Order: sequence, then C-alpha cells, then structure tokens
Amino acid sequence: MAKIAIISDIHGNLTALEAVIADIKAKAVDEVWVLGDILMPGPGGKQILELLHSLQPTVFIRGNWDDLLLHGSAGKIELTKPSHVYFSKLAMACGQDLGQAELEFLAKNPIQQTLRRGPLTISVSHNLPDLNYGQKLYPTRPQTDFDAVLAGISADLAVYAHVHHQLMRYTTAEQIVLNPGSVGEPFCDWKKFQADLRAQYALLEIDDAGIGGIAFCKVAYDHQKELELAKKANIPYLKLYEKLLTTGKVYTHDQELLAQYNEKYGYEQEVRAYQNKMR
Repeated sequence: MAKIAIISDIHGNLTALEAVIADIKAKAVDEVWVLGDILMPGPGGKQILELLHSLQPTVFIRGNWDDLLLHGSAGKIELTKPSHVYFSKLAMACGQDLGQAELEFLAKNPIQQTLRRGPLTISVSHNLPDLNYGQKLYPTRPQTDFDAVLAGISADLAVYAHVHHQLMRYTTAEQIVLNPGSVGEPFCDWKKFQADLRAQYALLEIDDAGIGGIAFCKVAYDHQKELELAKKANIPYLKLYEKLLTTGKVYTHDQELLAQYNEKYGYEQEVRAYQNKMR
C-alpha cells in the first residue's frame, strides 16, 4: 500500500507548513505531492522551498501564483488594475528572497501530470489540466465543469487544488475528483466552517485493489507566530495578511481596497520603477 500526502496552496504561510510537515512525518507517508501556489502573500520564501525539498516530493505542480511570482519578479505583469500592482509588489518582495535557481525550479514544474499508482491512473493538476487559473472547479460549480477535469485524459482519479476547499466528488462517469484543500489559506463561504482556520491537506492510500482510503486532515498552528514572522519580514500589504490570518478572508480581487493600499504606501510607483529597471 502507498500512503500519499497531498499538500497545496501554502501561499507563503511558513508556520502552517511546518505544522503540516510535522503531522505528515508522524503519519509515516510514502510520498508527498505538492500541487502549487507555494509562495505569496505570506512571509515564507526560500525557507518554504527548502522545507518542501526536504520531503523529496515525487510530484511538484506549478500553480497560478507560482506563475504570478515568476512574471512579477521579472517585471512582466501589465498594470491594468490594482490587483496587478498587488501581485507585482508581492512578487518583487518574494523574488528578492529567492535565487535564480529557485525561480528556475518553479518555472520548470508542469501544470499537469499523469501518474500510475497500483491499478489506478491519476491526473494531478493545480486546476484544470491545461489551465492553472480560473474558478471553473469551484466546489459549487455545475457537474459539467467537473467533468472537464478529466476531459481527454484516460484516468480513474483527478487530484487538483487551487480553490482552497477540501472536497471529493465524482464526474458523470463516476471517476473520483479530489481536492486536498489549502495549507495556508483555507476558505469556505459557510461562516462556521470559515471559522476553522487550521491548515489542510489530504492523505490518499492506494493498494492493489484501488483506493484504500482518503482522509482530509486539519492541523492547528500558531497564527500569532506567523503574524510575527510577517511583521519581522515587513511584507507588503501586512494588514491584509493579518486579516487573512484572523478571518480567512482574502482581498485578492477587491480592487477598491487594493487601490487604497497602493496609493497609501506608494506601491504602484515602486512597481513601475521596478518594471522600468527590468526592461
């Protein structure tokens, strides 16, 4: 039997990742799969990648925030709205903590991989197999959208991430679709579930007959410690990260609020100057 820990959407939350790794090690897993969105907006940078590499993951998928980091640190995000300034400023700060080797590693990771474990063929992706962004696989989307996660792929099981919800459901053909949730930014519109801000991951067990077990895991961690790390690192948009840690709410697409922060702290001017320098 293979016991696989599936982690994703760490989003720079070093303290949450450390807690999840301790839990994974206690469960004596055989493999670790990492499904992307490793860094930003939290303070963890190179140290997060070092921790992940220490687990010797057999799968490492590139998420949309990994692409934003790569494009933003290269000064290549077009600044057409406040959220683009937000991504760019975060990428500037995070990129300074990473070396060229780390950026090249993130860039070479695929957005989808097809694997064979035991009798099962498994598609692993950050979102859709050919698209690592968008909300087509949000948990409340129609059945036809979830059928798309295995469209054109001959597989028994699809594992994806991106939407920060732990879930298991079926395609119309009754293939299994699995999401491990988010290590650093768990999210749910239902208030009682949103109040549970523990780090999330999943365990998948595969034996000779097929799926031996699926477990959704939640791990408590010290949110105040993570906030202190963010303060010490003086990360951009610190107040928004503090709100995220205490409420679970993200402000990624709140254009009005981000515009206020960009103006107050001069982030847009900094990003434009950086982009001019990178040209």
